[in-house]
Amino acid sequence: MPTIQKKGLGKGLGSLIPTSPENKDIAAEGGVIEVDINKIEPNSEQPRKMFNEEALYELADSIKQVGIIQPIIVKKEDGFYRIIAGERRWRAARIAKVSSVPVIVKEYTNQEVLQVALIENIQRQDLSPVEEALCYKRLHDEFFFSYADIAEKVGKSRNNVSAAVKLLDLDEATLKIVTDGGLTAGHGKVLLSIESLEIRHDFAEKIVEEGISVKDSERILPEFIAGYNRTPKKEISKPSVKNYDYLEKDLKTALGTKVTIKDGKNKGRIEIEYYSEEELDRIFSRIISRM
Repeated sequence: MPTIQKKGLGKGLGSLIPTSPENKDIAAEGGVIEVDINKIEPNSEQPRKMFNEEALYELADSIKQVGIIQPIIVKKEDGFYRIIAGERRWRAARIAKVSSVPVIVKEYTNQEVLQVALIENIQRQDLSPVEEALCYKRLHDEFFFSYADIAEKVGKSRNNVSAAVKLLDLDEATLKIVTDGGLTAGHGKVLLSIESLEIRHDFAEKIVEEGISVKDSERILPEFIAGYNRTPKKEISKPSVKNYDYLEKDLKTALGTKVTIKDGKNKGRIEIEYYSEEELDRIFSRIISRM
């Protein structure tokens, strides 16, 4: 994987950023340049789909105080810049309403862009276990990395990597509980040992509601299954709830901003977030271009 050469310390970020007009928007051989934030677009293949909103606002406050310390890695495409690594910083910068951000332009191929994005995301501490597992699987399936190779690149054991990928064998409903409830790959392993989807789903909800650890979930599982089988189940009609998660994710990818779909009894609405007039113009142009 291409590596980013580290700059010397002590001079400050400003000394690394070209300020002359002719260099303002031109990539200078791996150097750091300032780019209009409205000329930067998210990567539609970004492996990371969920961004903690509270953490984004905290980062935005930091950016207002000290700026962006670590430049965003981008690739220039058709007059715009596509993010390779650093979408979280870019999103926070938009919230902070900064006009330009420091970037490093790389001439990566599309495959290299995805590879860098996958590995950069895996190395983040707040990635959900499902997102992490999907990153491993893509590196394995699309780039033909062995699990041993992946483990070496991300600094984890081969067993941890293969166990994480195994999480994807869970059914979709349980995977959603794992993701929304902040469960770990260890919880996923326990849930995979349950053959009945109904019992698995209910036990996953119990783990989330009661905050049960992996060790305790292993301990109480046999008793839970035994009690579940002894208790006659009543037919309870549950209200039908439409799941718009995938539509929201697709719209977020297409528009490069947070989109929320709210469904009512007789009508619904789509909420599209923007952080400046320039951002509104960019979103509007994207929508019009697809009509």
